[in-house]
Amino acid sequence: MANYHISSDVLPTLAEFSLPDELGFGEVKVPIMYRADYADGVWQPAELTPYGNIEIDPAAKVLHYAQEVFEGLKAYKVGDGRANFFRPLENLKRMNMSSARMCMIEIPADIYMDGIGLMTAYSEPFIPNGSGKSLYLRPFLIGTRSNLGMGVSDTFTFMVIASPSAIYHAGHMKIQIEREACRAARGGTGAAKTGGNYAASLQSAQNVQRRGYDQSLWLDPIEMKYIEELSGMNFFILQNGELHTPKLNGSFLAGITRDSIISLARHKGITVVERDIPIQEVLTGIQSGAVSEIFACGTAAIVSPVSVIADADGTNYAVNKVDELAATLRQSLLAIQEQREVDPFSWTQEVAEQYSPAYIEQS
Repeated sequence: MANYHISSDVLPTLAEFSLPDELGFGEVKVPIMYRADYADGVWQPAELTPYGNIEIDPAAKVLHYAQEVFEGLKAYKVGDGRANFFRPLENLKRMNMSSARMCMIEIPADIYMDGIGLMTAYSEPFIPNGSGKSLYLRPFLIGTRSNLGMGVSDTFTFMVIASPSAIYHAGHMKIQIEREACRAARGGTGAAKTGGNYAASLQSAQNVQRRGYDQSLWLDPIEMKYIEELSGMNFFILQNGELHTPKLNGSFLAGITRDSIISLARHKGITVVERDIPIQEVLTGIQSGAVSEIFACGTAAIVSPVSVIADADGTNYAVNKVDELAATLRQSLLAIQEQREVDPFSWTQEVAEQYSPAYIEQS
């Protein structure tokens, strides 16, 4: 039996909602939200309600000690079929790994799937049409215990909100190497999807954007020698016909899109190497032609080509080829996500009928 309640205001609220002409990415929110609270050692019955402000105690742990984790995933709808997710259980697995690092409660699979399932099924009329467009889902978990002392929460709120989003494509990115600041280190929280990691990158991102670049390229915090990631995207180079990416080391996020790109490239017969990549090797390789293409990947953009890497002194290194292999991988991955091509990996998952408003109304 379902352990959630659908507010009687949900359908009337959705009936009054319509999509604007311009969606952007993450700007428009479907006017409903899913919430499940953990208190007194148990998960309370969840609710699907109209979207609105949430009440939180001013002394809540999330506000003072940053006890929070989140995820980002997409639901797609192409043609007349039901909407589908892309690797949703991988997001849950990573979210619970992040939760463990932040000393937070594990989210049960049924509560998580109820959340993204209900939000997608009820939002299905507002999933925008067109390839690359999607319903962006944002599950998040916060510590809510009211106590100003340093320590962990024993009460939590899990929520899911959703944003109908247009194609997000950063174009041919120009990125700059960050040689002074550090975002995270091994043993820290770098591999957890928690807000503090993103907060640590904001100043650098702001600085490089003022100089005319799109994102920072982060190096390892010990030697400032090896590439780690961009601010929120994983990094790839095509070197002598092989695809190389920094190996996971605990200081940056294990991207689900990264893992998908690696699997897809190998499926296409491309050699993929996960290793420590010195930044100087990449700069020298761009000049010699050994490094012929560079791109980054993430949930929002899928794959974004890099046309220029700038050093901290402003020296620009223009990449020889832009958006060749990157375009192929992006188009192939998007075709799988939208179920326009056969999915050889069983990555896509249709939203269960049990979450549809019509099914719930008949139950």
